[in-house]
Amino acid sequence: MKLGAFSVSLNVKDIQASKTFYETLGFSIFGGNIKSNYLIMKNGDSIIGLFQGMFEKNILTFNPGWDQNANALEAFDDVSTIQEHLKTNAIKLEKEADGNTSGPASILLYDPDGNTILIDQHV
Repeated sequence: MKLGAFSVSLNVKDIQASKTFYETLGFSIFGGNIKSNYLIMKNGDSIIGLFQGMFEKNILTFNPGWDQNANALEAFDDVSTIQEHLKTNAIKLEKEADGNTSGPASILLYDPDGNTILIDQHV
């Protein structure tokens, strides 16, 4: 199963302080809008999203159809295919995509330790 680009979406208290901190670690702005309280930052192939006031917990994010530079991939597993695989293997989904269509769509699930996983297809 191909899950696409991987990033960690962080729930931050002060986006400006977090931006400065991660810039010190070598990250630079890759996308987002600080005025809208979110930034996507990158250091090599490592991607983090900084989100202030948008969700409660940190999220592991996968983007089917994208590489680590947010370029569309020619071949990838659609979110509906991933969803069917998870359901077939008795993985409980918190949020499902319409299984009768193909992306863009997203699904949400939790790992056994309660960590949030978002599979978010944009293409």
